[in-house]
Amino acid sequence: MKTDDLIGLLAADTAPVPRHAGERRFALALAAGALVALAWVAAAYGLRADLSRIVFMPVFWEKVAMPLAVAASGLVVVFRLAHPGARVRGWWIGAGLPVLLLWIWAVTVLLQADPAARADLLLGSTWRVCVFNVVATALPVGAGLFWALRGLAPTRPMLTGAMAGWLAGAVGACVYSLHCPEMDAPFLAVWYVLGMAASAGLGAWAGRRWLRW
Repeated sequence: MKTDDLIGLLAADTAPVPRHAGERRFALALAAGALVALAWVAAAYGLRADLSRIVFMPVFWEKVAMPLAVAASGLVVVFRLAHPGARVRGWWIGAGLPVLLLWIWAVTVLLQADPAARADLLLGSTWRVCVFNVVATALPVGAGLFWALRGLAPTRPMLTGAMAGWLAGAVGACVYSLHCPEMDAPFLAVWYVLGMAASAGLGAWAGRRWLRW
């Protein structure tokens, strides 16, 4: 068979892709992943008993500001990486800058704290399980994102997977915060970020295996 004939045969049954199909695919993936993550947190850990009160306090929104900002910027980065030729440009900064700001805040809190209290600010009462819990909560979000990405065309699978994991880790951290009792910036700057970084590492490994085309 000639090349032109083969191309014609492959193109014979093609149909135009609906507008914003990629956006809808990502929205469905994130919504489904976040709902499963929320159900997991509620069933496995339980929501905070004071959640209905704490969500109206500034300290709670200070706690989730970093993962929310990372999630917003990270979604743009992942979506662009899923399209060949799309430029990411300054969105890389948005995906990492919130973490840097949190680290600066955490160092400031530690420097101003009494030396005897610094260990508690860093470790809290849940440091042994925090990283695992964030990663576990991020898994359904990551699975949804990989489903969305496999329907698109990322050309850098390992990088795209890492950023998808970073995004999933941020969403997972937001959802896990509905259970987590820790509120101090030094704790969040270490253990939440480590959980997000571990999710990014898993995403890079998975992307190398499952996002090739």
